[in-house]
Amino acid sequence: MSRSAAVGVLRGGAFAAAGIAFPFVVHAAWIVNIGVLTLMYAALATAWNLFSGYSGYISLGQAAFFGLGAYTLGITFAHVGIGSGYNPFYALPLVGAGVALASLPVAWIALRTRHMTFAIVTLTLLFVTQQLAFNLHSITHGSSGLMLPTPSFDIADYDRPFYLAMFALLLLGLGACWLVLRSKLGLMLLAIREDEEKARGLGIRVTTAKLIAWWLSVAVSAMVGGVWAYYLTFIYPESAVDPLVMIGAVLMTFLGGRGTLWGPAIGAFLLVPVQQYMLTRLGASQLYLVGYAAVFMVVLLVLPRGIVPSLRDWIDRVRERQRTRRGPIVREEAHA
Repeated sequence: MSRSAAVGVLRGGAFAAAGIAFPFVVHAAWIVNIGVLTLMYAALATAWNLFSGYSGYISLGQAAFFGLGAYTLGITFAHVGIGSGYNPFYALPLVGAGVALASLPVAWIALRTRHMTFAIVTLTLLFVTQQLAFNLHSITHGSSGLMLPTPSFDIADYDRPFYLAMFALLLLGLGACWLVLRSKLGLMLLAIREDEEKARGLGIRVTTAKLIAWWLSVAVSAMVGGVWAYYLTFIYPESAVDPLVMIGAVLMTFLGGRGTLWGPAIGAFLLVPVQQYMLTRLGASQLYLVGYAAVFMVVLLVLPRGIVPSLRDWIDRVRERQRTRRGPIVREEAHA
């Protein structure tokens, strides 16, 4: 294992240990609740980055798969009876894999378009999914909403299982990104992002690479939606398929750094607590949305590449300056 890979593994291990310890150290329910929301957005942003960040295809329909995951788990409760407690968490891999598999025909058609056309197609998919949730009353109960069983967790630690489930999904998304970046698939996706026609000309199986990344991204998003639905115990179309969820995940990815491993999570850890504070203070007037838009404008103007790439560039410039300063001193000592 190379030195950089070993440092990455140690960094990931420290992050996992701190994240797991958090709900056992912090006992205030409202703080753990913010932790659940933060991890939810971090996992969604990481999942979005897994496809859009690496391939360059900007998807605006991630909330559709988040909502499909929520409704899939809710419908499974209603028609299969999988019980309460931890049982729904065991069903999450099937929910994620099923929603992702069902989305592949749509992805195959949508990925025949590019750039703004692809973004518009995925945004249309979001609103189509929302309208289906409204109109398929026999399955989703429409605007009346779908009720899920109340989790049988102790009231004092009610948020902890959901926190750990969201954290596990974030680790799953980060692990998938880490493996993709160090695999042939990652090289294929980055080549597609830089120049798809040239990548196709070099023999890269462009469609296959995009579909694999899409499947992974949708699977994680759907599982996050399932945990969120079980956490709230009640879902309806406006909240399950909410464009603001998608906007938040995309904004956090751009804030942290699109196409990086840690950027989306860093963006979520910075933005979600601020969002919750603004929502508490300004939620009744909806002015927190203005604050959201202001953050997006600042990111585009000040940090167009995001925090992680900008920080990496700054470190490289500092090292280059130090190397340049040392150069003349070394040459003078050699002449002496």
